[in-house]
Amino acid sequence: MEPLQAIILGIVQGLTEFLPVSSSGHLIIFQHLFGLQEPELFFDICVHLGTLLAVILVFRQEIRELMRSLGHLVWLVFVKDAHFEHLFRDSEFKMLLLVFFGFFPTAVLGVIFHEFGQRLFSSVLIVGLMLMITGGLLWQTRRVKQEGGGLETFSIRTALIIGLVQGLAIMPGISRSGSTIALGLFLGLNRELSARYSFMLAIPAILGAGILSLHGLIAHPHVDYTIALIGAGVSSVVGYFALVSLLRLVKQAKLYLFAPYCWAVGVAALFIFWR
Repeated sequence: MEPLQAIILGIVQGLTEFLPVSSSGHLIIFQHLFGLQEPELFFDICVHLGTLLAVILVFRQEIRELMRSLGHLVWLVFVKDAHFEHLFRDSEFKMLLLVFFGFFPTAVLGVIFHEFGQRLFSSVLIVGLMLMITGGLLWQTRRVKQEGGGLETFSIRTALIIGLVQGLAIMPGISRSGSTIALGLFLGLNRELSARYSFMLAIPAILGAGILSLHGLIAHPHVDYTIALIGAGVSSVVGYFALVSLLRLVKQAKLYLFAPYCWAVGVAALFIFWR
């Protein structure tokens, strides 16, 4: 892979990881156009970790509060012998718990279907079909008129369902952010909470996916770390601004505007496949 290709793919990853248009799907399409093959899987891991850094920077205050809540939880349980129902009343602890329950089905699906997902990672046909589905899901968000509930109405059942859908985003072309935010809206959460939870849930998901893919270093030991570092750096910078922009669009109830784009790219992917 050339440095210019790494920069382009880093930009693509940074934009599409957070904009609800499927980063994995776009990476497959562009790598196909560049004639790149499976050894670039390590590069994909690195650019995903670059966008993880963007999430941490944007939500650094929330993450700090969650870590403080975790420390407080340990102190209450082991020092004060507090009851669980009292802890659940704390908003930050509740968010921490919801992230845990949301990540659980994602982790299970990730472990079970990891190899299957890697095989799909070379299929432009799958990308095209899944992008069409993503577009349909985003288009339906325009029907959500009510503001939705806050953290007080957010149940563990809702977290499990959203986590399950995030796990299904292992399919290239299914947007992780688009599907989880949209589902949060459909399940009655307000726009700000849906977006916040989606990206807090992304942190362990991206880390977990990176850990699962570490065996790729053994399978493909001859990787270009400089190229991977370039891609990761570009994806983190671009991802930061893309995430900030998406949060603004979600608050304005404009998520559905990405649907026509997903349909157009999906059709283009199908055209590439059948060409």
